[in-house]
Amino acid sequence: MPFPLRVCGVDTEGMQVYSLWVSLQLFGAGGAPCPGTLAGVLKGKSAESSRKGDSASARDWWSTVLGEKEEFDQGCLCLADVDNTGNGQDKIIVGSFMGYLRIFNPHPVKTGDGTQAEDLLLEVHLRDPILQVEVGKFVSGTEMLHLAVLHSRKLCVYSISGTLGNVEHGNQYQIKLMYEHNLQRTACNMTYGSFGGVKGRDLICIQSMDGMLMVFEQESYAFGRFLPGSLLPGPLAYSSRTDSFITVSSCRQVESYKYQVLAFATDADKRQETEQQKLGSGKRLVVDWTLNIGEQALDICIVSFNQSASSVFVLGERNFFCLKDNGQIRFMKKLDCSPSCFLPYCSVSEGTTNTLIGNHNNMLHIYQDVTLKWATQLPHIPVAVRVGCLHDLKGVIVTLSDDGHLQCSYLGTDPSLFQAPKVESRELHYDELDIELKELQKIIKDVNKSQGVWPMTEREDDLKVSAMVSPNFDSVSQATDVEVGTDLVPSVTVKVTLQNRLALQKAKLSVYVQPPLVLTCDQFTFEFMAPEMSRTVSFSVYLKGSYTPPQLEGNAVVSYSRPSDRNPDGIPRVIQCKFRLPLKLICLPGQPSKTASHKLTIDTNKSPVSLLSLFPGFANLSEDDQVNVMGFHFLGGSRVTLLASKTSQRYRIQSEQFEDLWLITNELIIRLQEYFEKQGIKDFACSFSGSMPLQEYFELIDHHFELRINGEKLEELLSERAIQFRAIQRRLLTRFKDKTPAPLQHLDTLLDGTYKQVIALADAVEENQDNLFQSFTKLRSATHLVILLIGLWQKLSPDQVAILEAAFLPLQHDTQELGWEETVDAAISHLLKTCLSKSSKEQALNLSSQLNIPKDTSRLKKHITLLCDRLAKGGRLCLSTDAAAPQTIVMPGGCTAIPESDLEERSIEQDSTELFTNHKHLIVETPMPEVSPLQGISE
Repeated sequence: MPFPLRVCGVDTEGMQVYSLWVSLQLFGAGGAPCPGTLAGVLKGKSAESSRKGDSASARDWWSTVLGEKEEFDQGCLCLADVDNTGNGQDKIIVGSFMGYLRIFNPHPVKTGDGTQAEDLLLEVHLRDPILQVEVGKFVSGTEMLHLAVLHSRKLCVYSISGTLGNVEHGNQYQIKLMYEHNLQRTACNMTYGSFGGVKGRDLICIQSMDGMLMVFEQESYAFGRFLPGSLLPGPLAYSSRTDSFITVSSCRQVESYKYQVLAFATDADKRQETEQQKLGSGKRLVVDWTLNIGEQALDICIVSFNQSASSVFVLGERNFFCLKDNGQIRFMKKLDCSPSCFLPYCSVSEGTTNTLIGNHNNMLHIYQDVTLKWATQLPHIPVAVRVGCLHDLKGVIVTLSDDGHLQCSYLGTDPSLFQAPKVESRELHYDELDIELKELQKIIKDVNKSQGVWPMTEREDDLKVSAMVSPNFDSVSQATDVEVGTDLVPSVTVKVTLQNRLALQKAKLSVYVQPPLVLTCDQFTFEFMAPEMSRTVSFSVYLKGSYTPPQLEGNAVVSYSRPSDRNPDGIPRVIQCKFRLPLKLICLPGQPSKTASHKLTIDTNKSPVSLLSLFPGFANLSEDDQVNVMGFHFLGGSRVTLLASKTSQRYRIQSEQFEDLWLITNELIIRLQEYFEKQGIKDFACSFSGSMPLQEYFELIDHHFELRINGEKLEELLSERAIQFRAIQRRLLTRFKDKTPAPLQHLDTLLDGTYKQVIALADAVEENQDNLFQSFTKLRSATHLVILLIGLWQKLSPDQVAILEAAFLPLQHDTQELGWEETVDAAISHLLKTCLSKSSKEQALNLSSQLNIPKDTSRLKKHITLLCDRLAKGGRLCLSTDAAAPQTIVMPGGCTAIPESDLEERSIEQDSTELFTNHKHLIVETPMPEVSPLQGISE
């Protein structure tokens, strides 16, 4: 029976509140839309309000969710009387990509009750993914309806029948395979109809993924034809009035092919045209008409008004088109939202058409020709929409989403009788408002001063993180895939303990060490469900590469969420803990070396300490019981010698590689500080009075920059060879596809040679990247050493050393897009322009806002030299606003203040040359007596 609805209107004090209840008789019997009803009902202010976005939700009549994590598309939904009851009631047939076939006959007791047990007539797993389901007269000898199921490599036709049940469980439904066709090509979609004007039966046409149309005359295979120029398959439909197949090619053209032309064209396996066909035998597959729509099509549907006129509807990505039989455009409509599916149907008044269009905004729009008549909200994004007659209810809209939400709904709105209440007018007292506003501002100000906008707590109260490094190596080394030349690479275990006071969420521990040190595991996840819990994780660290890391410090970072009253999901927070790895992890005791290319001397203010007490783990291989000399042998192969003076409070570090001095020098200073702290001495200090080793440092910078330039050249050359390789491939492909064979003209030889060049260049790029990474690691070690020496030389505070580290070590990883040279140059230039500037002119200089790779390193080296010169003249590093004021501090050692002059803009080049003329103490090392390293250092 019809579902009666009515139109209500209320007029209250000049305000008209309209509510339109749309009759379900909008659509006709038998599942076909009722022509003309929409045009007569959808008028007035309701349609106008729906165009403005004031739309009501679709009235849910019956809905369900199909399966779990199944996927569906536009061909997976069909409505028909598949069990041939003859009462005009449709069944809902749904197939999924997981291979499940389901048939529903909804019987809702109340609106919104959902699925009942008897609603599912049949559910069967067909194993293969279901691409499309259709119902038609597919079996010979009968005009009964059967179900055609299209798989990727198979077409199956089934008979659905029901048996009257004798108990309260209801009827029993069975599915029976009538016949199947195994496809030689992967199917994409299908269409059916009375091809060639046959009576009483439907033929099936399947389109393959490579553009072949395969026609099946029920149980037998008829023929197959390739569409000319097909690249990707498009939607396919059959027009019974013109006996044509209509599709949209990958060229974004609507194309129509006559069935008779397809039937008499060359077979699909004979793709080569013969001379007879070229002379005009009439067997070539030619298109009937084409129309360029300029976009890819989502679906095609054909609606026939009568036997004398029909329309071809094409849903594009941004428009939908209505075409005549000959390909001329009747009209087109530009859509405001991205469409997902559509269903056109004809109306009573000739020449007008109604169209249901679903979009990705969960909306279902109804157009009459190009005019929007109604809009309704859906609970999901529909990928398929159908209309049918269910349970004596005509015009039910059935929608299906890609994740299996199946809903039967109808159009309509609830009557709105709401009347806005009158606003009570009252007199405003501005004096009282000012007093209240001042009180509120005072409360806000006090809260911001005391604790800020959010109540802050100490992070340590929520979570405590501690790390402990094992004093001994692992009994069984965890080192795997090492590139170190030694036979045995040790590993050490690190334990990280997390203790939480409150219940925390999403706690994640990330551990980082400096490469080439690696971890056996660097990510851990915790779920703190209760407070006062303790978790401990352990992992091993070992040296993988054949070079030394720039630091022995590791960092354990914990990110977690702390729930609060205002944010139940938790406030994200981070806490970290640093740990120090032992020197013996990367270094072994070695023999001291008598000769070395690079030497450093560190002065102290306390009497020298025995090296055996400072480095107890490295004393077992020393010869002659020398307590003032010690050798270190890195696992990568380099050696470092440490000497202590017996009387002069000096220590000398020497090595063949400049960057290898860093770790031993840093370790020496740290162990000296720890030694004197244990002795209760608090005034211990180290200093450096030798020349700054800038020349050795600049050599490492030049080597690193040379590898960067070499990497760019190799990548450009690789790109050129790749372009050449693809061009030769295209030429060869053209030759191979040519119908008249032509000589290759040594293109195959050129292709092979180019391929070998591409492989060789790719290997060279990888090798250069490895060398660049090692060079950057060595450069970082040398940079740490230079910063340490500058700090000892000028007695910089920890804050000033931190500024230097931020300027010289801004990157953890070096890339071609953002390299170390240009980043450090910009940072040092900023320091020279601000806190180390000598005049207002330098402060007014504009620095470049773009960081590009420089042509060479001369500018960077001049800036580093000038930085040392400014520090020697009394400049101090500071980030405050008044740091740019000219410095007037007189430093010890004969350094004078920086004079003010208007000629300062002669600038960086002159200052860098003066560094080596006026301040010779920067480059002349304080000599120590030449003695044998094994005999110590004497005054």
